Amino acid sequence: MALELFIGGMVALVCGLDRVAILQILISRPIVAAPLAGLLLGEPLIGLQIGVMVELLWLARLPVGASVPPDDTQVAIAATVLSIALGRQLDALTVELMLLCLLIALPIGKVGQYFEHRARNYNSILLIQTDRALQNGLFGQVQLLHLRGLLSFAASSLLTYLTIVLCGLLLIPPVWPRLQISLSYSAGLLQLALPLIGVAVILGTINVSRSITLFCASFGMALLLMWLVQS
Repeated sequence: MALELFIGGMVALVCGLDRVAILQILISRPIVAAPLAGLLLGEPLIGLQIGVMVELLWLARLPVGASVPPDDTQVAIAATVLSIALGRQLDALTVELMLLCLLIALPIGKVGQYFEHRARNYNSILLIQTDRALQNGLFGQVQLLHLRGLLSFAASSLLTYLTIVLCGLLLIPPVWPRLQISLSYSAGLLQLALPLIGVAVILGTINVSRSITLFCASFGMALLLMWLVQS
C-alpha cells in the first residue's frame, strides 16, 4: 500500500501544480487526473469512473483569480488511490467501495481551500520580498523566491491529498463491513445521483434559454460515459 500511496502522491503533486501554479494544461481536471492515477496503479477504469462523477460537481467553480473552490483535483486522486489500495487490501475492488471512498473524500476536499488560502497568503509575502529584490538587483534571490512560491502550492496539494487519504484509511476499513450490504442496494442510485447533482450545479451557474435541453443532454452524456466504463 505504501507504494500505491506514494504513486498517488506524485500524481497529486504534478496535477496540483498544474491547477494554478504552472503549465495549466488541464491535467488537474478530475476527469484527467483520476484516470491517470488509476492507470499508474493498474486500474484505469476505477479512476475514470471517479473522474466522471467528480468532474461535474465542481466544473462551474474554477480556481480563477481570487476564487478558491474545494480541491476537486485531490478529491478525485485521493478517492481513486483509496479505492484501489483499500480494494486490494480488503479484496473488494467493487463499485460499492469506490462510492464509499468518494463519499468520504468529497467533504474532506474542503480542507484544500484552507491550505490553498495559506499558500496564497504566503506567496503575497513573497511578492513583497521579490519586489524589494528586484529594486536591489538581486536576480538570483528573485529566482529562489519564485521557487518558494511554487513549493507553497506543491505543499498545499500534498497536504490536501494526505489529509484525504489518511482520513480515508482511518474511516473506511472499520465502516466498510457495516455499510457493504447497504451500498450494494444503493450503488446504482448513487451513480445516478452524482452526475445529476453535477449537472444541476452547472445549470445553476449559467444563463441559457434552453436549460431543460441542456440538462437532458448533459445528464445523458454522463450516463453514457458511465455505461461505457462499466461495459
